Amino acid sequence: MDWVIDMAKPEDFFTVGADIADTKANTELPIEQVWADRQFHAALVNPSNRRKLTVIIVGTGLAGGAAAASLGEAGYNVLNFCYQDSPRRAHSIAAQGGINAAKNYRNDNDSVHRLFYDTVKGGDYRARETNVHRLAEVSANIIDQCVAQGVPFAREYGGLLDNRSFGGVQVQRTFYARGQTGQQLLIGAYQALERQVDAGTVQMFTRHEMLELIVVDGKARGIVTRDMVTGEIEAFTGDAVVLATGGYGNVFFLSTNAMGCNNTAAWRAHRKGAYFGNPCYTQIHPTCIPVHGETQSKLTLMSESLRNDGRIWVPKNPEDATKDPRDIPEEDRDYYLERIYPAFGNLVPRDIASRQAKYRCDEGLGVGPAVTEIDLDGNEKQVRRGVYLDFAEAISRLGKDGVAARYGNLFDMYAQITGEDPYETPMRIYPAVHYTMGGLWVDYDLSSNIPGLYVTGEANFSDHGANRLGASALMQGLADGYFVLPNTINDYLSKGPYPALTPESPEVKEAVDSVKARIEQLLAIDGERTVDSIHKELGTIMWEYCGMERTEAGLITAIGKIRELREEFYKNVKVTGENEDFNQTLERAGRLADFLELGELMCIDALHRRESCGGHFRAESQTEDGEALRDDEHFLYVGAWEYHEGKPILHKEPLIYKAIELKQRSYK
Repeated sequence: MDWVIDMAKPEDFFTVGADIADTKANTELPIEQVWADRQFHAALVNPSNRRKLTVIIVGTGLAGGAAAASLGEAGYNVLNFCYQDSPRRAHSIAAQGGINAAKNYRNDNDSVHRLFYDTVKGGDYRARETNVHRLAEVSANIIDQCVAQGVPFAREYGGLLDNRSFGGVQVQRTFYARGQTGQQLLIGAYQALERQVDAGTVQMFTRHEMLELIVVDGKARGIVTRDMVTGEIEAFTGDAVVLATGGYGNVFFLSTNAMGCNNTAAWRAHRKGAYFGNPCYTQIHPTCIPVHGETQSKLTLMSESLRNDGRIWVPKNPEDATKDPRDIPEEDRDYYLERIYPAFGNLVPRDIASRQAKYRCDEGLGVGPAVTEIDLDGNEKQVRRGVYLDFAEAISRLGKDGVAARYGNLFDMYAQITGEDPYETPMRIYPAVHYTMGGLWVDYDLSSNIPGLYVTGEANFSDHGANRLGASALMQGLADGYFVLPNTINDYLSKGPYPALTPESPEVKEAVDSVKARIEQLLAIDGERTVDSIHKELGTIMWEYCGMERTEAGLITAIGKIRELREEFYKNVKVTGENEDFNQTLERAGRLADFLELGELMCIDALHRRESCGGHFRAESQTEDGEALRDDEHFLYVGAWEYHEGKPILHKEPLIYKAIELKQRSYK
């Protein structure tokens, strides 16, 4: 198909604005003193004045739930929103493997500085130094907080908390509760949150989806929501807004995210002026159950913790792909991660493990049943997308009961989904979209460039660079919610309370009317295609051209295809039902409309960044042995995008490294 933009260049899709900087952190100080200095110099709010201030928090996962509980405990009036029927159903509950903290319980030379270093290196030197160091500093406090809440972390025989390793590190710093760590941590945060609901400091609004940000005099002052049961459109106002709404992996349709995960809240803020940081940084997780058919709507993750004891391999000979793996002798197996990366072995970072699995399968060494793949031109091919994750050695060493004690619920989950017993036969895994390192741009205080709008957890861009190390998502969410935001938002709230708003305030009325108009537009299209069919097509475009490997030509092609698909959506989508009712089709259509815009920005960001770093792998920029090749001379910055109806505007935040030396990342 011929595209109008066939001869386009990357620079044709965006304009460059002014550079930006984070001014909240005193980078003249040694990095170990920056957080303490910021805490001391941030203004405080008198306890009696906190009762006069209202904070709106969107999201009830680890970042949002912890923030709501903490700010409620501090005495603020908190309005907490989620689209689920209970805060306990936030996607944080799905995290399996663990949470990092620099406590050095294993006496293996871990430290705050080593966690800081591992995180910056794991992100391929594309994270802001000061934010990452603060994360490492407060990590130990998180564990103490959660233990006090009763989180049942695994313990050693003597009663001390146990640890295991995750990818990208050579120490054991990951605290865990079997394969249910996210669930247990979320229950802890939920208990703290419900305590404040009972105390009256937090009002909970379930089944409410944020569809617009209210901005008054340049400040974030509220949100517009849709009651997902009745369809009522309502405005809520306060003195500050916090978005803790997770990531945007579902732009790919198939991902490990819950089906409801979306980017609408963040995208509505972006359209109101909030910068979007590094949208192309997407994490592909190497340990997912492979796609098994064309009708699949969700992927299931197997925890990275399995790589502690499981060994990853493929047959050396393509003809062995259909054999029972137990019949393939050791000499005919390629434990490729152990061979290529002897220092880290199976625990290399996720981006590296994912690419290596893809390379093996592209070479025809994939295992498992053949599945039909249909390319964007409608052509079919039979492929095997899987590598083995083998526990035979671990069972021999630890016994079946020992392996079950560590991973039993994960093994049960795998058996229920695949019908295969992983104690007897190696698991089959393949990379899948999992986490998004990009998100709304924030400064050191977690404030967006819109005063009064704060962004926490996966919804912001700040702590992981171009690749997130395993077990760091839970760490960031709880760090932001329990320890960072409660110390930094005071600085802004100390200038309040801000002038009261009413439903008749012009900015409030405009925001409500814009939501109603968008809903009416979607319901009026009355086309022939389902929302999911268009979403699935978008996902195919994104995976093919902006997934594990990107090229300039492919990204330009993707932008053209997304623009055509967006036109198709607004001409031919079928949204059944009405607004004044429970209407999941309408919900999905609104989220897809925003994904169609976000997908284009992701491709533009990936197109402009002519380098490889972490999860952003440009085929044109790689080392001789196929590793990501950065270009620090030209791309050592955060790409912060401003929404513009024509072309998005790129603002660059230069990344300055003082505590860590820039060098080529190596795990060999």
